[in-house]
Amino acid sequence: MARKLIDVSELQIERRKFEPVLPDILKNGAASVKPVEGKITQSVADQSKIKEIFKNIYGLPEITFKKGTNNAVVEKAVKVAVVLSGGQAPGGHNVIAGLFDGLKIANSKNTLIGYLGGPSGILENKYKVISEKLLCGYRNTGGFDFIQSGRTKIETPEQFCLTKNNLLMSNVDALVVVGGDDSNTNAAMIAEYLKKEKLDKCVVGVPKTIDGDLKNEYIETSFGFDTATKIYSELVGNICRDVNSAQKYWHFVRLMGRSASHIALEVGFKTQPNIVLIGEEILEKKMKIVKIVENIVDVIVKRSQADKNFGVVLVPEGLIEFIPEMKKLISALNDALAENANAVAGINSAAGKKEFICTKLPVELSDLMKSLPSGIASQLMLDRDPHGNVQVSLIETEKLLIEMVHKKLSELKKENKYRGKFSAITHFFGYEGRCGIPSNFDANYTYALGYNAAVLVLNGLTGYLSSVRSLALSPKRWECGGIPLTMMMNIERRRGKEKPVIQTALVDLNGSPFKEFVKNRDKWALSESYIFPGPIQYFGPADVTDMTTRTLKYEQSEK
Repeated sequence: MARKLIDVSELQIERRKFEPVLPDILKNGAASVKPVEGKITQSVADQSKIKEIFKNIYGLPEITFKKGTNNAVVEKAVKVAVVLSGGQAPGGHNVIAGLFDGLKIANSKNTLIGYLGGPSGILENKYKVISEKLLCGYRNTGGFDFIQSGRTKIETPEQFCLTKNNLLMSNVDALVVVGGDDSNTNAAMIAEYLKKEKLDKCVVGVPKTIDGDLKNEYIETSFGFDTATKIYSELVGNICRDVNSAQKYWHFVRLMGRSASHIALEVGFKTQPNIVLIGEEILEKKMKIVKIVENIVDVIVKRSQADKNFGVVLVPEGLIEFIPEMKKLISALNDALAENANAVAGINSAAGKKEFICTKLPVELSDLMKSLPSGIASQLMLDRDPHGNVQVSLIETEKLLIEMVHKKLSELKKENKYRGKFSAITHFFGYEGRCGIPSNFDANYTYALGYNAAVLVLNGLTGYLSSVRSLALSPKRWECGGIPLTMMMNIERRRGKEKPVIQTALVDLNGSPFKEFVKNRDKWALSESYIFPGPIQYFGPADVTDMTTRTLKYEQSEK
């Protein structure tokens, strides 16, 4: 008799039984929550420009939730839409679950719909009505496959008008945008447009990105960061154990993180490899790529003198954008490619495109472009993403480093200053971490963010980002509320034009996490202090299953 195939794993079955822990302030529903206004806010930079763009939602107060009674906002039934925007992050489905439960507990007549395929679903008015029957199989799961995601950006007058018309046509009272810095900037733009049009519709954001770069005092971490770094740490830990077993290879591991090195730093804490490159430090010290290579070579040579021709190097995905000379080149390329898009598109060969674009760059940047290996130069000229960013996940920085390290070691060998062996292996861990089953922390955090967003929506608090904080404490003690989206914004140059965008949070070189790293990295460099965290633990002692990131631990140890 043939065995019956199953469509879910044993772990999936168990995770369906997991019940997220709500913060105490939310556990009795929106009717028992009172929003309290705090200080009036302003943007983190470029205040006059941001205020001019967001005339209707700029300067909103901070919102903190306190205990209340019989909040009348739950009496009117509302229809809320949710959209997943940008790249995936573990826990997205629990945001939807928390939002759904928060709405239904407040009023069983409330309706939640999910736009399909990201923001394009809003423009095409494609959605599904979310029911408990549809949602139950997605609780505590990874991925965004319930309603899918997308990177369409709503930015033209025609798109804003279409968004308005579709919200009106579907009788949607509020829109919840789950996304990163660019997606939540887009949420603010939609909120501003609807206010300008004098429509009583609410737009609320939820902070999502595994990169960890959407954070501040009120957004202590973006969801998915905890799970993704645990997944990467298992893989890097396995490599550390392998390298210590074979003792003959140098592994260069590139980790996701487009604009900040938070992932590399956290995985560094969890595994303690020999070298962890932090882009923000490289930028602060204005290090050229030659200097970075010399630092790596210095560790390789010192280890070889102890007959240790092996090690592990962590490279943040966005490293190339932190190197000042490369940062200038990329910025110039962004403008040159935008201004000469048609001409570049008409050139068939990569060499021809490189030759043409070099004529559009300042002399020193043109020389730098010409000096790069053809593969890296071609990758720098790839099409930008819809937000105008270089697709750094396609730039193989680790291979560039290996090529330059190998060349430097060969020179040292000729000078009789290096007698070791250098064999390198490359890895890129990126998409492996984006759709993992969320850790207990992320399952709790995302559910709370969604439920919290429901309370913001029911109170008509448009232009806010769902904020759940004090995350190093137990979930019951987490604090909830909202912060204005405009509070996090500055002006950046995108596709040759100045655009408002939520400011990217970089690794703080004066913060406790980085200081802790600096205190330990010299020891890690020359020893085998490797840690092997293993896979995510969902069941067992709380010290193992419910721990937060090392980053949060170090940041909040000062409080």
